[in-house]
Amino acid sequence: MAEPVRPPSVRHLFPALTAASEVYLDSASTTQKPTPVLAAVEEYLSSQTANAGRGTYPWATGLTRAIERVRARTAAHLGAEIDEIVFTPGATAGLNAVALAWGLANLEDGDEILYSPRDHASNIYPWLALRDALARFGRELRLIPYRITALGEADIADIAAKASPRTRLITVSHLHHVFGACTTLEELRGRLDPRVLLCFDCSQSGGHLPIDVAALGTDFAVLSAHKMFGAPGTGVLYCARRTHDRLAPFLPGGNSGVAPGRSGLQRQAMPARLEGGTHNIPGILALGAALDVLDEIGLDIIAEHNRVLTRRLIDGLRPLPGLEFSPGPAHAPCDIGYGIVSFTLAGIGATDLGFVLAQSGFLVRTGAHCIPPAGDHAADEDSVRVSTHIYTTDDEIDRFVRCVGTIATEVRS
Repeated sequence: MAEPVRPPSVRHLFPALTAASEVYLDSASTTQKPTPVLAAVEEYLSSQTANAGRGTYPWATGLTRAIERVRARTAAHLGAEIDEIVFTPGATAGLNAVALAWGLANLEDGDEILYSPRDHASNIYPWLALRDALARFGRELRLIPYRITALGEADIADIAAKASPRTRLITVSHLHHVFGACTTLEELRGRLDPRVLLCFDCSQSGGHLPIDVAALGTDFAVLSAHKMFGAPGTGVLYCARRTHDRLAPFLPGGNSGVAPGRSGLQRQAMPARLEGGTHNIPGILALGAALDVLDEIGLDIIAEHNRVLTRRLIDGLRPLPGLEFSPGPAHAPCDIGYGIVSFTLAGIGATDLGFVLAQSGFLVRTGAHCIPPAGDHAADEDSVRVSTHIYTTDDEIDRFVRCVGTIATEVRS
């Protein structure tokens, strides 16, 4: 079994954990919220509540500056420039923004997007909707599926084989939400036409791993604040500067990214171009507080903590009779792990197993995990997913393994 891990003393920052008797193992769904995040939301709602970018009085101008400080913090967190950071209602909204702001404005008849049908629905359905929208204008968008490997990573060889002169975008999960596998596409560096854009769904890697958008070589990336200690309803869309002249406003309205001109609506500079409407002010302020907490703990420390817990979990579960791991780190020849492990147990369905675990005080996710049913894997996606974070302890993992072991013995008797 992997060596015991002693996380930094951070659990006191998470009131929901200190007050609960249950073991929370569903951080891939949403993370617990530290007190600075709670304080940021409460302070906005209870003190000098105003609208940013709308007034010249101190309450409003102070919030405008605060939002721009969070934008700068987010840019630094990702190794990006300030004008490359767009605030969205979430990662799903960010991916739809790419489809609408870039796809509708740039894709021609016969162009192609490569995607994985085993990714989260939020990285599949926007492209299906884009295909349907373009079809109404007489343009065919071809969606080309690529495979994943036994490790749960994007199959680089399959992507390379399917990329064509008509490929315009390759979209991929940086850290897969079910398989816990990390994909960087680094093996494709220099092999793709420079016109091919890359899009990374960083919903699971955000707040878990260091992310450098320049090192990834990505053109678009999305993050979900509520999966990185922040509040629900807030996200980040990174748009590399080389894409800016191809992005069209898709939320025209108040504080919109367009302005009247002699020849119609004129685009404003990024990132305002993609931020029509009132910002989610408390959500953005909470994101800033969450980034402060993540930086104080250290993403390298969080990543190593999750790696050790992942290996401890896999080593503990592997000997259990009837247990089968989904693709991911359990099948890797090296010692990797990113805080997500999924499995099934013979003799009991995933949903029933999740219910029994909850009755025993272990909170996990079960089901298909938002992977749309399609093709030959439609019937085998239901599983139990365990996901950890810096507040998860080795003792909680050991207790969980013992509980699953007891259940495995009972269902076989």
